[in-house]
Amino acid sequence: MARSGSTGSGDIAVVYPAADAHRAAPLGARVPAQIAWPVAVTVLLYVLLLTLGTQLLNDADTYWQIAVGDWMIAHRAVPHVDVYSWTFAGEPWISSQWLAQIVFAALYHAAGWSGVVAASALAIASAFGLLTYYLMRQLAPLPALTLVMAGFVLAAPHMLARPHALALPVMVLWAAGLVRAADEKRIPSWWLLPPIALWANLHGGFTFGIFLIAPVALEALIHAPAPERVRVMMRWALFGVAALAAACVTPYGPESILVTRRILGLGPALALIGEWRPENFAKLGGFELVLLGAIGFVLYRRITLPPVRILVVLGLLHMALSQSRNGEMLGLIAPLFAAAPLAAQLGARDDEARGIKARGIEARGLALPLMAGLGALALLATLLLPPVLHYMPRAIVTPAAATEAVKASGRTHLLNSYDFGGYLIAQGVRPYIDGRTELYGADFFLRYDAAVNLKDVAAFDHLLAGRKIDVTMLATGTPAIGLLDRMPEWKRVYADDVAVVHVRTEAAR
Repeated sequence: MARSGSTGSGDIAVVYPAADAHRAAPLGARVPAQIAWPVAVTVLLYVLLLTLGTQLLNDADTYWQIAVGDWMIAHRAVPHVDVYSWTFAGEPWISSQWLAQIVFAALYHAAGWSGVVAASALAIASAFGLLTYYLMRQLAPLPALTLVMAGFVLAAPHMLARPHALALPVMVLWAAGLVRAADEKRIPSWWLLPPIALWANLHGGFTFGIFLIAPVALEALIHAPAPERVRVMMRWALFGVAALAAACVTPYGPESILVTRRILGLGPALALIGEWRPENFAKLGGFELVLLGAIGFVLYRRITLPPVRILVVLGLLHMALSQSRNGEMLGLIAPLFAAAPLAAQLGARDDEARGIKARGIEARGLALPLMAGLGALALLATLLLPPVLHYMPRAIVTPAAATEAVKASGRTHLLNSYDFGGYLIAQGVRPYIDGRTELYGADFFLRYDAAVNLKDVAAFDHLLAGRKIDVTMLATGTPAIGLLDRMPEWKRVYADDVAVVHVRTEAAR
Protein backbone atom coordinates (compact mmCIF):
# COMPACT_ATOMS: atom_id res chain seq x y z
CA MET A 1 0.00 0.00 0.00
CA ALA A 2 1.46 3.37 -0.96
CA ARG A 3 0.35 6.97 -1.10
CA SER A 4 1.14 9.60 -3.67
CA GLY A 5 1.78 13.26 -2.98
CA SER A 6 2.44 16.16 -5.33
CA THR A 7 5.99 17.38 -5.43
CA GLY A 8 5.17 20.70 -6.96
CA SER A 9 7.30 19.84 -10.02
CA GLY A 10 4.99 19.26 -12.95
CA ASP A 11 3.29 15.88 -13.12
CA ILE A 12 5.95 14.05 -11.18
CA ALA A 13 4.46 12.32 -8.15
CA VAL A 14 6.28 11.39 -5.00
CA VAL A 15 5.11 8.08 -3.57
CA TYR A 16 5.37 8.00 0.21
CA PRO A 17 5.92 4.55 1.73
CA ALA A 18 2.97 3.55 3.85
CA ALA A 19 3.62 4.47 7.47
CA ASP A 20 2.56 1.02 8.65
CA ALA A 21 4.49 -0.91 6.00
CA HIS A 22 7.19 -1.80 8.50
CA ARG A 23 4.76 -4.12 10.23
CA ALA A 24 5.11 -6.55 7.34
CA ALA A 25 8.84 -6.92 7.89
CA PRO A 26 10.01 -10.02 9.77
CA LEU A 27 10.67 -9.48 13.44
CA GLY A 28 14.32 -10.38 13.08
CA ALA A 29 14.82 -7.61 10.51
CA ARG A 30 12.58 -5.13 12.29
CA VAL A 31 14.17 -5.19 15.73
CA PRO A 32 17.58 -3.77 14.80
CA ALA A 33 16.24 -1.00 12.55
CA GLN A 34 13.36 0.10 14.74
CA ILE A 35 14.84 -0.34 18.20
CA ALA A 36 18.53 -1.14 18.24
CA TRP A 37 19.70 1.82 16.16
CA PRO A 38 17.73 4.46 18.11
CA VAL A 39 18.90 2.95 21.41
CA ALA A 40 22.48 2.83 20.15
CA VAL A 41 22.33 6.48 19.03
CA THR A 42 20.89 7.53 22.40
CA VAL A 43 23.49 5.67 24.45
CA LEU A 44 26.49 6.66 22.33
CA LEU A 45 25.51 10.34 22.27
CA TYR A 46 24.79 10.23 26.00
CA VAL A 47 28.28 8.88 26.69
CA LEU A 48 29.80 11.46 24.33
CA LEU A 49 27.97 14.31 26.05
CA LEU A 50 28.99 13.03 29.48
CA THR A 51 32.58 13.00 28.26
CA LEU A 52 32.19 16.62 27.17
CA GLY A 53 30.08 17.44 30.20
CA THR A 54 31.85 20.66 31.20
CA GLN A 55 30.95 22.08 27.77
CA LEU A 56 27.28 21.77 28.73
CA LEU A 57 27.93 24.23 31.58
CA ASN A 58 29.38 26.94 29.34
CA ASP A 59 26.53 29.34 30.00
CA ALA A 60 26.00 31.88 32.76
CA ASP A 61 22.23 31.39 32.77
CA THR A 62 22.50 27.91 34.30
CA TYR A 63 23.33 29.56 37.64
CA TRP A 64 20.19 31.68 37.84
CA GLN A 65 18.02 28.86 36.44
CA ILE A 66 18.99 26.76 39.47
CA ALA A 67 18.55 29.73 41.82
CA VAL A 68 15.00 30.28 40.54
CA GLY A 69 14.29 26.58 41.05
CA ASP A 70 15.56 26.85 44.63
CA TRP A 71 13.26 29.81 45.26
CA MET A 72 10.23 27.92 43.95
CA ILE A 73 11.02 24.84 46.02
CA ALA A 74 11.46 26.94 49.15
CA HIS A 75 8.35 29.05 48.62
CA ARG A 76 6.17 26.37 46.98
CA ALA A 77 5.11 28.95 44.42
CA VAL A 78 6.15 30.35 41.06
CA PRO A 79 7.50 33.91 40.75
CA HIS A 80 5.33 36.74 39.45
CA VAL A 81 7.74 39.62 40.14
CA ASP A 82 11.49 40.07 40.02
CA VAL A 83 13.14 39.25 43.35
CA TYR A 84 16.74 39.12 42.15
CA SER A 85 17.97 42.37 40.55
CA TRP A 86 18.16 45.74 42.30
CA THR A 87 17.27 47.66 39.16
CA PHE A 88 13.91 45.96 38.46
CA ALA A 89 13.02 44.60 41.89
CA GLY A 90 9.26 44.16 42.21
CA GLU A 91 8.60 44.53 38.48
CA PRO A 92 6.35 41.89 36.82
CA TRP A 93 8.28 38.82 35.71
CA ILE A 94 7.30 35.19 35.22
CA SER A 95 9.34 32.07 34.60
CA SER A 96 7.84 30.06 31.74
CA GLN A 97 10.59 27.47 32.34
CA TRP A 98 9.54 26.83 35.94
CA LEU A 99 9.31 23.02 35.75
CA ALA A 100 12.77 22.56 34.21
CA GLN A 101 14.22 24.95 36.78
CA ILE A 102 12.80 22.90 39.64
CA VAL A 103 14.21 19.73 38.07
CA PHE A 104 17.66 21.31 37.73
CA ALA A 105 17.60 22.65 41.28
CA ALA A 106 16.60 19.26 42.70
CA LEU A 107 19.30 17.48 40.68
CA TYR A 108 21.94 20.01 41.68
CA HIS A 109 21.27 19.56 45.38
CA ALA A 110 21.08 15.78 45.02
CA ALA A 111 24.15 15.20 42.83
CA GLY A 112 25.83 18.55 42.23
CA TRP A 113 26.85 19.55 38.73
CA SER A 114 27.03 15.88 37.79
CA GLY A 115 23.26 15.57 38.13
CA VAL A 116 22.64 18.66 36.00
CA VAL A 117 25.04 17.47 33.29
CA ALA A 118 23.72 13.89 33.26
CA ALA A 119 20.08 15.01 32.96
CA SER A 120 20.89 17.44 30.15
CA ALA A 121 23.02 14.87 28.32
CA LEU A 122 20.30 12.24 28.59
CA ALA A 123 17.60 14.62 27.34
CA ILE A 124 19.66 15.76 24.35
CA ALA A 125 20.69 12.20 23.48
CA SER A 126 17.08 11.01 23.82
CA ALA A 127 15.94 13.69 21.38
CA PHE A 128 18.32 12.33 18.75
CA GLY A 129 17.36 8.76 19.62
CA LEU A 130 13.71 9.65 18.99
CA LEU A 131 14.69 11.37 15.75
CA THR A 132 16.48 8.18 14.67
CA TYR A 133 13.42 6.10 15.53
CA TYR A 134 11.02 8.26 13.52
CA LEU A 135 13.36 8.58 10.55
CA MET A 136 13.84 4.81 10.41
CA ARG A 137 10.11 4.33 10.09
CA GLN A 138 10.62 5.71 6.59
CA LEU A 139 14.32 5.55 5.68
CA ALA A 140 17.03 2.92 5.53
CA PRO A 141 19.66 3.22 8.29
CA LEU A 142 22.35 4.97 6.21
CA PRO A 143 20.32 8.03 5.12
CA ALA A 144 18.55 8.15 8.48
CA LEU A 145 21.81 8.16 10.45
CA THR A 146 23.32 10.71 8.06
CA LEU A 147 20.44 13.08 8.83
CA VAL A 148 20.83 12.44 12.55
CA MET A 149 24.56 13.21 12.47
CA ALA A 150 23.92 16.39 10.47
CA GLY A 151 21.28 17.41 13.01
CA PHE A 152 23.69 16.82 15.86
CA VAL A 153 26.28 19.10 14.24
CA LEU A 154 23.67 21.84 13.76
CA ALA A 155 22.45 21.59 17.35
CA ALA A 156 25.87 21.25 18.98
CA PRO A 157 26.56 24.98 19.64
CA HIS A 158 23.40 25.27 21.74
CA MET A 159 23.78 22.03 23.70
CA LEU A 160 23.78 23.52 27.18
CA ALA A 161 22.48 22.53 30.60
CA ARG A 162 19.46 24.79 30.39
CA PRO A 163 15.68 24.22 30.27
CA HIS A 164 15.54 23.96 26.49
CA ALA A 165 17.67 20.79 26.70
CA LEU A 166 15.03 19.01 28.78
CA ALA A 167 12.37 20.05 26.26
CA LEU A 168 14.14 18.69 23.16
CA PRO A 169 12.69 15.13 23.33
CA VAL A 170 9.21 16.60 23.73
CA MET A 171 9.80 18.85 20.71
CA VAL A 172 10.78 15.86 18.55
CA LEU A 173 7.78 13.84 19.78
CA TRP A 174 5.42 16.73 18.97
CA ALA A 175 6.85 17.49 15.53
CA ALA A 176 6.97 13.80 14.59
CA GLY A 177 3.32 13.41 15.59
CA LEU A 178 2.30 16.31 13.34
CA VAL A 179 4.35 15.02 10.40
CA ARG A 180 3.04 11.49 10.76
CA ALA A 181 -0.52 12.82 10.70
CA ALA A 182 0.29 14.67 7.48
CA ASP A 183 1.85 11.55 5.93
CA GLU A 184 -1.20 9.49 6.83
CA LYS A 185 -3.66 12.22 5.79
CA ARG A 186 -5.44 12.52 9.13
CA ILE A 187 -5.51 14.93 12.05
CA PRO A 188 -2.87 14.40 14.75
CA SER A 189 -3.53 12.09 17.65
CA TRP A 190 -5.15 13.69 20.68
CA TRP A 191 -2.37 12.03 22.68
CA LEU A 192 -0.13 14.87 21.45
CA LEU A 193 -1.91 17.30 23.77
CA PRO A 194 -0.12 16.14 26.97
CA PRO A 195 3.32 16.61 25.32
CA ILE A 196 2.52 20.20 24.27
CA ALA A 197 1.32 20.91 27.82
CA LEU A 198 4.56 19.45 29.21
CA TRP A 199 6.61 21.48 26.72
CA ALA A 200 4.80 24.66 27.79
CA ASN A 201 5.93 24.08 31.37
CA LEU A 202 9.52 23.23 30.44
CA HIS A 203 10.48 25.96 27.97
CA GLY A 204 9.03 28.88 26.05
CA GLY A 205 9.87 27.27 22.71
CA PHE A 206 6.47 25.56 22.83
CA THR A 207 5.05 28.57 20.99
CA PHE A 208 6.95 27.43 17.91
CA GLY A 209 5.33 24.01 18.33
CA ILE A 210 1.90 25.63 18.25
CA PHE A 211 2.85 27.62 15.15
CA LEU A 212 4.02 24.40 13.45
CA ILE A 213 0.41 23.21 13.29
CA ALA A 214 -0.35 25.79 10.58
CA PRO A 215 1.86 24.48 7.72
CA VAL A 216 0.94 20.86 8.44
CA ALA A 217 -2.76 21.77 8.40
CA LEU A 218 -2.22 23.68 5.13
CA GLU A 219 -0.67 20.60 3.52
CA ALA A 220 -3.60 18.47 4.72
CA LEU A 221 -6.02 21.00 3.24
CA ILE A 222 -4.20 21.05 -0.13
CA HIS A 223 -4.21 17.24 -0.40
CA ALA A 224 -7.81 16.79 0.76
CA PRO A 225 -10.47 16.14 -1.93
CA ALA A 226 -12.47 19.30 -2.67
CA PRO A 227 -15.70 18.05 -1.02
CA GLU A 228 -13.77 17.18 2.15
CA ARG A 229 -11.81 20.42 2.59
CA VAL A 230 -14.27 22.18 4.88
CA ARG A 231 -14.43 19.16 7.17
CA VAL A 232 -10.63 18.80 7.15
CA MET A 233 -10.20 22.49 7.92
CA MET A 234 -12.64 22.32 10.84
CA ARG A 235 -10.95 19.23 12.32
CA TRP A 236 -7.49 20.82 12.13
CA ALA A 237 -8.86 24.05 13.57
CA LEU A 238 -10.35 22.09 16.45
CA PHE A 239 -7.02 20.38 17.08
CA GLY A 240 -5.22 23.74 16.96
CA VAL A 241 -7.59 25.24 19.53
CA ALA A 242 -7.21 22.17 21.74
CA ALA A 243 -3.39 22.38 21.49
CA LEU A 244 -3.49 26.08 22.37
CA ALA A 245 -5.67 25.32 25.37
CA ALA A 246 -3.34 22.52 26.47
CA ALA A 247 -0.38 24.89 26.22
CA CYS A 248 -2.16 27.22 28.65
CA VAL A 249 -2.21 24.53 31.35
CA THR A 250 0.61 26.21 33.28
CA PRO A 251 0.73 28.16 36.55
CA TYR A 252 0.62 31.31 34.41
CA GLY A 253 -2.12 30.32 31.98
CA PRO A 254 -1.88 32.08 28.60
CA GLU A 255 0.68 34.56 29.95
CA SER A 256 3.45 32.07 29.11
CA ILE A 257 2.72 32.61 25.42
CA LEU A 258 3.28 36.35 25.79
CA VAL A 259 6.83 35.82 27.07
CA THR A 260 7.95 34.71 23.61
CA ARG A 261 6.50 37.87 22.11
CA ARG A 262 8.38 39.99 24.64
CA ILE A 263 11.65 38.19 23.86
CA LEU A 264 11.27 38.53 20.10
CA GLY A 265 10.24 42.15 20.65
CA LEU A 266 13.71 42.96 21.97
CA GLY A 267 14.72 43.67 18.36
CA PRO A 268 18.28 45.00 17.99
CA ALA A 269 19.13 44.03 21.56
CA LEU A 270 19.02 40.34 20.57
CA ALA A 271 21.90 40.83 18.12
CA LEU A 272 24.13 41.74 21.09
CA ILE A 273 23.52 38.42 22.88
CA GLY A 274 25.72 35.53 21.70
CA GLU A 275 23.11 32.82 21.17
CA TRP A 276 20.69 35.22 19.44
CA ARG A 277 23.23 36.50 16.92
CA PRO A 278 23.08 35.45 13.25
CA GLU A 279 25.30 32.65 12.01
CA ASN A 280 28.81 33.83 11.22
CA PHE A 281 30.41 32.33 8.12
CA ALA A 282 33.71 34.21 8.46
CA LYS A 283 35.30 30.86 9.36
CA LEU A 284 34.36 27.44 8.06
CA GLY A 285 32.29 25.66 10.69
CA GLY A 286 29.92 22.78 11.19
CA PHE A 287 26.82 24.70 10.12
CA GLU A 288 28.35 25.71 6.80
CA LEU A 289 29.66 22.20 6.11
CA VAL A 290 26.23 20.69 6.69
CA LEU A 291 24.52 23.35 4.61
CA LEU A 292 26.93 22.99 1.68
CA GLY A 293 26.74 19.21 1.88
CA ALA A 294 22.93 19.31 1.81
CA ILE A 295 22.86 21.69 -1.16
CA GLY A 296 25.36 19.55 -3.05
CA PHE A 297 23.45 16.34 -2.40
CA VAL A 298 20.11 17.86 -3.41
CA LEU A 299 21.62 19.12 -6.67
CA TYR A 300 23.39 15.83 -7.40
CA ARG A 301 20.39 13.58 -6.71
CA ARG A 302 17.75 16.07 -7.88
CA ILE A 303 15.83 15.74 -4.64
CA THR A 304 12.38 17.35 -4.54
CA LEU A 305 9.99 18.10 -1.69
CA PRO A 306 6.30 19.03 -1.69
CA PRO A 307 5.74 22.82 -1.69
CA VAL A 308 4.59 23.15 1.93
CA ARG A 309 7.52 21.11 3.19
CA ILE A 310 9.89 23.27 1.20
CA LEU A 311 8.41 26.28 3.01
CA VAL A 312 8.87 24.59 6.40
CA VAL A 313 12.51 23.66 5.69
CA LEU A 314 13.27 27.14 4.36
CA GLY A 315 11.57 28.70 7.37
CA LEU A 316 13.68 26.60 9.74
CA LEU A 317 16.80 27.49 7.75
CA HIS A 318 15.96 31.19 7.99
CA MET A 319 15.50 30.90 11.75
CA ALA A 320 18.85 29.12 12.14
CA LEU A 321 20.67 31.65 9.96
CA SER A 322 19.17 34.69 11.69
CA GLN A 323 19.64 33.35 15.24
CA SER A 324 22.29 30.71 15.86
CA ARG A 325 20.38 29.17 18.78
CA ASN A 326 17.77 27.87 16.32
CA GLY A 327 20.21 25.42 14.75
CA GLU A 328 18.73 22.71 16.98
CA MET A 329 15.27 23.21 15.44
CA LEU A 330 16.68 22.94 11.94
CA GLY A 331 18.63 19.82 12.89
CA LEU A 332 15.82 18.04 14.72
CA ILE A 333 12.66 19.08 12.85
CA ALA A 334 13.64 19.53 9.19
CA PRO A 335 14.63 15.83 8.78
CA LEU A 336 11.18 14.78 10.00
CA PHE A 337 9.49 16.81 7.25
CA ALA A 338 11.90 15.51 4.61
CA ALA A 339 11.85 11.81 5.58
CA ALA A 340 8.82 10.59 3.62
CA PRO A 341 9.70 12.40 0.36
CA LEU A 342 13.31 11.23 0.68
CA ALA A 343 12.17 7.63 1.20
CA ALA A 344 10.20 7.81 -2.05
CA GLN A 345 13.26 9.02 -3.97
CA LEU A 346 16.17 7.28 -2.21
CA GLY A 347 14.56 4.03 -1.17
CA ALA A 348 12.35 3.14 1.75
CA ARG A 349 13.39 1.36 4.93
CA ASP A 350 11.48 -1.77 3.99
CA ASP A 351 13.50 -2.14 0.79
CA GLU A 352 16.46 -2.98 3.02
CA ALA A 353 14.33 -5.18 5.27
CA ARG A 354 13.33 -7.27 2.26
CA GLY A 355 17.01 -7.55 1.29
CA ILE A 356 17.85 -8.85 4.75
CA LYS A 357 15.09 -11.41 4.47
CA ALA A 358 16.26 -12.50 1.00
CA ARG A 359 19.81 -13.06 2.27
CA GLY A 360 18.47 -15.09 5.14
CA ILE A 361 20.05 -12.89 7.80
CA GLU A 362 18.43 -13.29 11.22
CA ALA A 363 19.31 -10.41 13.56
CA ARG A 364 16.79 -11.13 16.28
CA GLY A 365 19.25 -13.19 18.28
CA LEU A 366 21.64 -10.25 18.50
CA ALA A 367 19.07 -7.76 19.79
CA LEU A 368 19.06 -8.78 23.46
CA PRO A 369 22.87 -8.89 23.92
CA LEU A 370 23.16 -5.58 22.07
CA MET A 371 20.58 -3.91 24.33
CA ALA A 372 22.27 -5.33 27.41
CA GLY A 373 25.68 -4.10 26.28
CA LEU A 374 24.39 -0.60 25.55
CA GLY A 375 22.63 -0.47 28.90
CA ALA A 376 25.82 -1.50 30.68
CA LEU A 377 27.79 1.16 28.78
CA ALA A 378 25.34 3.89 29.79
CA LEU A 379 25.40 2.78 33.43
CA LEU A 380 29.19 2.64 33.59
CA ALA A 381 29.50 6.06 31.98
CA THR A 382 27.04 7.52 34.49
CA LEU A 383 28.91 6.06 37.45
CA LEU A 384 32.51 6.58 36.32
CA LEU A 385 32.73 9.73 34.18
CA PRO A 386 31.32 12.44 36.53
CA PRO A 387 33.69 11.68 39.45
CA VAL A 388 36.68 11.61 37.09
CA LEU A 389 35.84 14.73 35.07
CA HIS A 390 34.68 16.98 37.97
CA TYR A 391 32.16 19.08 36.05
CA MET A 392 32.25 22.80 36.79
CA PRO A 393 31.11 25.90 34.85
CA ARG A 394 33.84 27.93 33.19
CA ALA A 395 35.72 30.48 35.25
CA ILE A 396 34.67 33.17 32.76
CA VAL A 397 31.06 32.92 34.01
CA THR A 398 32.06 32.12 37.60
CA PRO A 399 33.74 35.27 39.01
CA ALA A 400 34.01 33.82 42.52
CA ALA A 401 36.85 35.96 43.90
CA ALA A 402 35.51 39.17 42.35
CA THR A 403 32.09 38.49 43.85
CA GLU A 404 33.65 38.12 47.28
CA ALA A 405 35.36 41.48 46.76
CA VAL A 406 31.97 43.04 45.95
CA LYS A 407 30.46 41.54 49.08
CA ALA A 408 33.39 42.76 51.18
CA SER A 409 32.89 46.32 49.90
CA GLY A 410 29.47 46.51 51.51
CA ARG A 411 28.14 48.38 48.45
CA THR A 412 24.83 47.37 46.88
CA HIS A 413 24.37 49.52 43.75
CA LEU A 414 26.40 47.18 41.58
CA LEU A 415 27.11 47.58 37.87
CA ASN A 416 28.07 44.18 36.49
CA SER A 417 28.87 42.56 33.17
CA TYR A 418 25.93 40.80 31.56
CA ASP A 419 27.49 37.31 31.79
CA PHE A 420 28.11 37.70 35.54
CA GLY A 421 24.45 38.18 36.41
CA GLY A 422 23.63 34.48 36.76
CA TYR A 423 26.48 33.77 39.18
CA LEU A 424 25.68 36.88 41.23
CA ILE A 425 22.08 35.75 41.64
CA ALA A 426 23.28 32.31 42.73
CA GLN A 427 25.50 33.98 45.35
CA GLY A 428 22.72 36.17 46.71
CA VAL A 429 24.09 39.40 45.20
CA ARG A 430 21.58 41.59 43.37
CA PRO A 431 22.89 42.35 39.86
CA TYR A 432 22.31 45.38 37.68
CA ILE A 433 21.49 43.06 34.76
CA ASP A 434 21.42 39.32 34.01
CA GLY A 435 20.26 36.88 31.35
CA ARG A 436 16.54 37.61 31.83
CA THR A 437 16.64 40.19 29.04
CA GLU A 438 12.85 40.10 28.55
CA LEU A 439 12.56 41.60 32.06
CA TYR A 440 14.88 44.52 31.37
CA GLY A 441 13.64 45.35 27.88
CA ALA A 442 15.43 46.51 24.75
CA ASP A 443 15.93 50.18 25.73
CA PHE A 444 17.50 49.35 29.09
CA PHE A 445 19.80 46.73 27.55
CA LEU A 446 20.91 48.94 24.67
CA ARG A 447 21.68 51.87 27.01
CA TYR A 448 23.64 49.51 29.26
CA ASP A 449 25.63 48.10 26.32
CA ALA A 450 26.42 51.58 24.96
CA ALA A 451 27.61 52.67 28.40
CA VAL A 452 29.90 49.84 29.51
CA ASN A 453 31.42 49.47 26.04
CA LEU A 454 31.94 53.24 25.83
CA LYS A 455 29.98 53.53 22.62
CA ASP A 456 28.68 56.67 24.31
CA VAL A 457 30.87 58.03 27.13
CA ALA A 458 28.16 60.46 28.21
CA ALA A 459 25.79 57.50 28.61
CA PHE A 460 28.31 55.83 30.93
CA ASP A 461 28.60 58.98 33.08
CA HIS A 462 24.83 59.28 33.15
CA LEU A 463 24.44 55.63 34.18
CA LEU A 464 26.92 55.99 37.07
CA ALA A 465 25.25 59.14 38.36
CA GLY A 466 21.62 58.36 37.57
CA ARG A 467 21.69 54.91 39.13
CA LYS A 468 24.01 55.98 41.97
CA ILE A 469 26.41 53.15 41.15
CA ASP A 470 28.88 52.63 44.01
CA VAL A 471 30.61 49.39 42.93
CA THR A 472 31.37 47.80 39.55
CA MET A 473 32.32 44.27 38.55
CA LEU A 474 33.14 44.13 34.85
CA ALA A 475 34.70 41.42 32.71
CA THR A 476 38.39 41.92 32.05
CA GLY A 477 38.73 43.78 28.76
CA THR A 478 35.51 45.77 29.09
CA PRO A 479 36.26 49.29 27.74
CA ALA A 480 34.70 51.01 30.78
CA ILE A 481 37.41 49.57 33.04
CA GLY A 482 40.08 51.81 31.55
CA LEU A 483 37.94 54.89 32.11
CA LEU A 484 37.18 53.94 35.71
CA ASP A 485 40.94 53.56 36.34
CA ARG A 486 41.39 57.20 35.31
CA MET A 487 38.51 58.62 37.32
CA PRO A 488 39.71 59.95 40.73
CA GLU A 489 36.43 59.12 42.42
CA TRP A 490 36.84 55.43 41.65
CA LYS A 491 39.36 52.95 43.07
CA ARG A 492 40.30 49.52 41.74
CA VAL A 493 40.09 47.04 44.63
CA TYR A 494 40.34 43.69 42.86
CA ALA A 495 41.40 42.29 39.48
CA ASP A 496 42.11 38.89 37.94
CA ASP A 497 41.83 37.25 34.52
CA VAL A 498 38.04 37.13 34.84
CA ALA A 499 36.83 40.39 36.38
CA VAL A 500 37.86 43.79 37.73
CA VAL A 501 36.15 45.43 40.72
CA HIS A 502 36.04 49.19 41.35
CA VAL A 503 34.41 50.98 44.27
CA ARG A 504 33.46 54.62 44.56
CA THR A 505 35.65 56.39 47.11
CA GLU A 506 34.14 57.55 50.37
CA ALA A 507 34.86 61.18 49.49
CA ALA A 508 32.99 60.82 46.19
CA ARG A 509 30.05 59.12 47.89
